[in-house]
Amino acid sequence: MNFSSLYHQEHPLLGHRVVDTLNGRIGILRAICPEPADSGASRKVQPLKRTPMAWLAPIGGGREWTTAPTAIEKAPHESIFGLDSRAS
Repeated sequence: MNFSSLYHQEHPLLGHRVVDTLNGRIGILRAICPEPADSGASRKVQPLKRTPMAWLAPIGGGREWTTAPTAIEKAPHESIFGLDSRAS
């Protein structure tokens, strides 16, 4: 496991379109790093949870979400604008 600054981990899909297999959403993988212990606290230095999370940003903007790093896969090429072929 290779770590960079702020406990961020390297991942081959960073910056790429990925599928969150837990909910089927598609986003851009922004980081693999621990969450703050209290995600609702103010912007001060906080202790970190030990488990790293995958941070994804929706294609086209919006609120980021987290998922388990084991739940991300490279998005298929036919997915367009964050919607995959399973959506109807």
